[in-house]
Amino acid sequence: MNPTAKLARSITWASSKQSYITARLLADRDLADDCLRAYAYFRWADDIIDISLRSAEERTSFIARQETLIEQLYRGERPAHLCPEEEMLADLIAHDRSFVGAQDKGPESGLQSFIRNFMAVIAFDATRLGRLVSRNELAAYTACLATAVMDGLLYFIGNNHSYPQTPDRNLAVIGAHITHILRDILEDVPAGFINIPAEDIKAFGIKIADVESEPFRRWVRGQVEQARAYFQAGKGYINSLDVLRAKLAGVWYCARFERILNFIERDGFRLRRAYPERHGLGAWLEIVRLGILVTAKHLAGRITLAFPYTSRQVAFNSEGCGQPSGGDPSKKRLSGWESLLAGGRGFEPLSTDPESVVLPLDEPPSLMPRTPVGRETALLQRAVFYHAGRISV
Repeated sequence: MNPTAKLARSITWASSKQSYITARLLADRDLADDCLRAYAYFRWADDIIDISLRSAEERTSFIARQETLIEQLYRGERPAHLCPEEEMLADLIAHDRSFVGAQDKGPESGLQSFIRNFMAVIAFDATRLGRLVSRNELAAYTACLATAVMDGLLYFIGNNHSYPQTPDRNLAVIGAHITHILRDILEDVPAGFINIPAEDIKAFGIKIADVESEPFRRWVRGQVEQARAYFQAGKGYINSLDVLRAKLAGVWYCARFERILNFIERDGFRLRRAYPERHGLGAWLEIVRLGILVTAKHLAGRITLAFPYTSRQVAFNSEGCGQPSGGDPSKKRLSGWESLLAGGRGFEPLSTDPESVVLPLDEPPSLMPRTPVGRETALLQRAVFYHAGRISV
């Protein structure tokens, strides 16, 4: 076995068994090891920034080395004396389906988007330790991460398939990241990573050390509602995918974080230091149940497409309830994107044109996602943060 593939499997298995199983079962067979390399490299880089390096100079130097390495590798240059984890990155980029070495002039691949956007996320973490972040910074950070995750997932699964480039493509991952922030906040704050926007701390009257206070719990409740709305909108995109393996990966990814939201709601919006989202028989049985359900619906949809007259045509209203064709035409089915913009789960209606959102932008330029869909998602995310902050206090 290739040494970097062996190392990637070891790191991923130790860190996230769900990610390991997803890569081995669902990624394209010839891309499964690269999927593990991608996860393992950024798991390592993130741990270096969050745990190993304590000084700003060390973190800045580490990020500069990794960014330079990425540029060199995409120019077809492979430096000597790489550490084992950097060798994983080198093999990963060498296998990029759209990369043809120094003469590469083609469009950025899903893998390249994943690598560059994820590195921008880690670089932001490296420079913000111990300081408050603005709502716009956190929104751009989340949108950049969402672009990386979704572009990576759709690169490794069904690589030769053309996936829709619609505005709701990354929304489920935004919901997952909001949930991830809530899950880790009691560990992150003492470590110097404060993922509560400075505007929210002021508006809600939050005292960082008092996580049992009513203002803090009210903020948590608002974040849970936002995450639910993003999941509701983004899962519409996931459920529309033609590739069953990509659909399963997306549904399992969402379920992992939605389970955490269930715990937070049951706890009265009090946060725990640890959640059993990846452990226990119940979690794995739920994954199996969802797999069976999603597969059955996917196959039923394929049969309906192949034999369109074997079942009645059904329209759906904005609540997602089935209605036979010929019913009230006002009960138009809203897409996940339209539903979010229309004010689902407590939001005010937003403009359907992301370019019409005019907000002060104070995030670093490197945090604007590199792909068009990613940039559109970033604008939407800033808009939702702005509206939520305006109506929730």
